This record gives sequence, C-alpha cells and structure tokens, in this order.
Amino acid sequence: MRVKKGDKVVVIAGRDKGSVGKVIRAFPQDEKVLVEGVNRITKHSRPTRTARGREGGGIIHKEAPIHVSNVQLAVEVDVDGEKKTVGTRVGYRFDEDGNKVRYAKRTGEDI
Repeated sequence: MRVKKGDKVVVIAGRDKGSVGKVIRAFPQDEKVLVEGVNRITKHSRPTRTARGREGGGIIHKEAPIHVSNVQLAVEVDVDGEKKTVGTRVGYRFDEDGNKVRYAKRTGEDI
C-alpha cells in the first residue's frame, strides 16, 4: 500500500468523491484505509446496563473504512495563479544516502 497513516488524501470515487481528509488508520491486509470525515456511517447501539448502573446506547456516527483504490495522495498544485488540492500517484526512488523515499509523481516532490 502506498498510502500511510497521517497522509492527506483525496477521494476519487464513491459518494464522497472530491473530499479531502487525513488517514486515521491503515488496514494493509484488507487494502482499506480509515479517512477522517469520509464514508461516515450511522450505527445504532443497543442500550446496555453497566456494573455501575449506567445505560449506554443510541445512534453513533463514525467513519467506516474505504478501499485504498478509491483514494489518492493529495498535493497542492498551482493552477492559474491559485493553489488547488489534487490527487497524485505515489512513486519510490532512492535519495543520495541510499534511503528509499516516496515521491508525488505529479509534482516530483518528496513526501
């Protein structure tokens, strides 16, 4: 997977297309990522009584994982004199010290 936790990504497919968010968590085995503010679901939880007698439950809104193929790394690009956030593919190369680094293919900048 070329997208990691903490990366800023743009959604390129689905009902949240065009949304930009930060990767909260990555699931490499499932090829999914959890993106802040994207793919929000409504979950109904049953009221339960705890040992202290407190009741929980209700409607909870939270993010659900989205497939990694539906997101791209977000980069700032200068379009007609103004900054615009767009998606880019990720490549790998080696720097002067021999370390493997990720770079944005659209801009050529290191990530």
